[in-house]
Parts: sequence; structure tokens; C-alpha cells
Amino acid sequence: MTKKRRFSFRGMDSLIASVVSTLAGLLFGFILLLIFNPAKAGNGFLNILLTGVRSTPRLAKVLYTAAPLMMTGLSVGFAFKTGLFNIGASGQFTMGAFLALTGAISWQLSWPMCLLLGILGGAVWGAIPGICKALFNVNEVITSIMFNWIGLFTVNVLTYNNPVMLASAWGDVSKERTAALAKANLDAILPKLGMDKLMKFNGMNIAIFITVIVAVIIWFILQKTTFGYELKACGFNRNASQYAGINPRRAIIQSMVIAGALAGLGGGLYYLSGTVQLTLGKELSAMGFNGIPVAMLAASHPIGTIFSALFISYIQVGGDAMQPEFAREMIDIIIAAIIYLSAFSLLMRELLGHAKKRRQQVLETVEAPEDKPNANGGESA
Repeated sequence: MTKKRRFSFRGMDSLIASVVSTLAGLLFGFILLLIFNPAKAGNGFLNILLTGVRSTPRLAKVLYTAAPLMMTGLSVGFAFKTGLFNIGASGQFTMGAFLALTGAISWQLSWPMCLLLGILGGAVWGAIPGICKALFNVNEVITSIMFNWIGLFTVNVLTYNNPVMLASAWGDVSKERTAALAKANLDAILPKLGMDKLMKFNGMNIAIFITVIVAVIIWFILQKTTFGYELKACGFNRNASQYAGINPRRAIIQSMVIAGALAGLGGGLYYLSGTVQLTLGKELSAMGFNGIPVAMLAASHPIGTIFSALFISYIQVGGDAMQPEFAREMIDIIIAAIIYLSAFSLLMRELLGHAKKRRQQVLETVEAPEDKPNANGGESA
């Protein structure tokens, strides 16, 4: 079997594992609907499956929500590819959103500069766990979880102490949220290019196109560049990569910086849409944590992340349409089930891979020509 053929089988195993995990999660959700409201279960399940394509505004909302999900999924997936678990995407997302909004509201910058600030905020917040891992061998899971909360409360403190950032500074009743960009700085809102009118959804903008382009760039870096090869090699075997001349400490820091930058860009894209405001509180952003199942369903593949983010966004929009027959929390339970089951996609992929490998070995053994003596009494070549 050629090397290219083995890679194609591995990719197919990942796809099958992700599909099986998703179907199992949806089946579990349907069973829950039957338990809570048998008469409406069928209609509710159809809403989950079909709402996203029933109307143009709903489809637009799917694309709108998928953009930040795609970035946090890329953040988690990129770290996975380099042997790291970036569970701090939520804090990096929040820090990126804060810096992007600071540039928009306090400094009156245009949207490209605000996005750059968002990337910078996420990169810095991702670099700290990377430095702790590289220099002090502190597990990145521990530090990134801690910096989720540090980032959240840092943003709260900085925003509270900058009144111009709050909605009340622009004549609105203060509800502990940042000022609306429509009043604060129109130049900071992402261009819509007429898509909001075409798709009849005010939040529609170029964010989805930016995220797809970024996903392709990340794929190219990981698969086609020496830099990406070095990062992955360090993730596979740190000692072997060091023996080969790769600096593992530098690779770890670079990986976490890039992962943080991706999450920070997601925060900037989400809040520069002009339709949502950053709410200050004591809860971490779910967008960062939802990047974990997005990455798992895609097997950390950058291109696969595009489709997994669209799927998660799709069923979230479908969940909104189940009301009032079902509580809004029902779709959260279903998504949680898919998230939980997606954790088994890697195991399922490995099981499928081992099964195919054993089958191939059996076939090669059966098909191998037996050594037979030739006419001169020797063995055939």
C-alpha cells in the first residue's frame, strides 16, 4: 500500500468517526425529545434538522454564528496538531474581543486595525501558557484554564475603569455591557457588502469569508511549509525533534501564540459585527469552549473545521426554532451530548484504523505468492 493510500484511509477513518459521533448525539437528542414531549418530538427534531435552510435569514444566522466558532475551533485544533491542548480559547477569545472593542470605541480605529488588536490580544494571552510550558514544564491545561478566569476579570476591571467603553456613556441605560458600535464608531463595523440586505439579516458580514480564508492558510502552513512541519514534529516527539535540530521550546511558544491569535481574531470578528455587545459578568464565553467539539469533530483538520463549525452553528439555530414546544435549554443538552460523544471520535478513528490495518495485513498474507521449488531444485525468486 502506498503512502498516499494510507493517508487517504486515515482521512476516511476520521470522517467516518466524526459522522458516527454526530449521528449518535442526534439520536440521543431525539430520545430526549420523546421523553419530554412525545407528541411534539418529531416536529422538534425536524426543526433542528431543517430550520437552518428553511429561510434566507436563518441561513445567514448560521453563517454569522459559524464564523467565531470556526476561529476557536481552529485555535484548539492547531494546538492539537502540535501536541498541545489549548483549553484557554475562551480567555483568548475574550481578550481579543476586548482589545478589538477598545480600538473601536476608545481609540476610534477602523475595523482592520481593530481586528489586528484582537489578534494581538489573543496572541499575548496564548503566549503566557506557552511560555510556562516551554520554560518551566507547567502543563498548558492548568495555566490556560487559570488564564481564562484571569482574562475574564481583567477585562471586567479594565472596562469598568474606562467609562467611555460602557453603553451608558452613549446615552443608554447601563446594563454592564460595552457601547453599541452603531453609535460609537461605524467605521469599526465589519463591511456587509450588501449581504445583510440580500439575506435579510443585519448581522451578516464578511466574517465568514475571512474565517474560511484563515482556515485555508492554517492548512497550508501545517501541510506545506517547513515551519508547520517543525511544529507538528515537536508535538509528535519533543526529544526526537530536538535531536533533529528543532528548538522545542520555541515551537511550543509559537504554537500557543498562533492558537491564541486565532481565538482572539474570533472574538474580534464576533463583536465587530455591530449586532452584539460584550457583556461584563462572571461567566466565561461559551464560544471558546465550543471550539473544542468543533476541533474534535474535524479531527483537528483546518478544512474539516469549516464544516464542523457550520454544523454546530446549524443545530444551534435549529434549537431556537423548537420553542415554545421545548425549552431553549433542550438544544444545549443535545449539543452537550454531541460534544461529549465527539470526544470518542478520536478513539473510534483509532479503532477503525486498527481494523483496516489488520484486514490489509490479512489480505497481503493471503495474496503473497508462496515460495515454490523451481525445476533445478531451488526456490523461485
